[in-house]
Amino acid sequence: MFGGAARHGRVREALRQLPSSRRHSSQIHWKSGTSVENSHWRKLTVQATANAKDTIAYGTRIVGGVSPGKGGQTHLDLPVFNTVREAIEAEVPLVVSVAEHIPVHDMLRVHEVLQTQSRTRLVGPNCPGIIAPEQCRVGIMPYRQYRRGCVGIVSKSGTLSYEAVGATSRAGLGQSVVVGMGDGGAAADDGRKGTTLVDGLRLFFKDDETKGIIVIGEIGGEAELRAAEVITEYRARTADPKPIIAMVAGQTAPEGRVMGHAGAILMPRDVSAAAKADALSKAGAIVVPHPGVMGDTMKELLGM
Repeated sequence: MFGGAARHGRVREALRQLPSSRRHSSQIHWKSGTSVENSHWRKLTVQATANAKDTIAYGTRIVGGVSPGKGGQTHLDLPVFNTVREAIEAEVPLVVSVAEHIPVHDMLRVHEVLQTQSRTRLVGPNCPGIIAPEQCRVGIMPYRQYRRGCVGIVSKSGTLSYEAVGATSRAGLGQSVVVGMGDGGAAADDGRKGTTLVDGLRLFFKDDETKGIIVIGEIGGEAELRAAEVITEYRARTADPKPIIAMVAGQTAPEGRVMGHAGAILMPRDVSAAAKADALSKAGAIVVPHPGVMGDTMKELLGM
């Protein structure tokens, strides 16, 4: 999935042929299942189509889709392409990948292509996507519980981000933007992610609608340590910094066992969840034990 306006090639041509009401800065691309003809892949295609319909109904503008081997066809009255390469070549601003277990070599190729241009940002892979509640969504999140509000959330765990959303919605705070950054689809290597915890934090530091920030980490990699460094710098240079709540999942995770998805694994030389939580606490974040208390805690920190 990707968003924004294309600049050249077949994507640009597809945009030119759409009604002007669909040529919009929040336009995205849906991706359906593959063209393999068996019941499993047909089920995936149906699921992707249902998600695309939900996305359109939510208000997000869709410009086309990708299904290998089906380029040149139309689906949902939109053009279909064989690959998403046109998106990067056309410097479409936002690309979202929800797929898990993407091979390391594939991600290295993706990053090589991304480094040839400066406009396209990748969110994911292995993530639920990104959403500005009641405005625009790109991904697979259970969007009905999201409420437009003032808390920005960036999380390595999709499920825990949903719980944080539920907690902030129940507290009456809502969310400004929620970014599910995922784990990169390859075990515990922060260098292969498209968008990091640090990227999300920097977005929220500058965003006027965001009054409070939630950052959720987990075992695997060192993204939380980099986040702690950025939080320290932000609080040192800002007279009235936004309150930040943090959580690191995996405090009791056994060494060497994947916990839920590819990157959530604690290896012998990895930084522990406890050490990450300690770094975030020392940086000035309020560390909580579970997402269920995030809403009430943030409400108290905001004085509401």
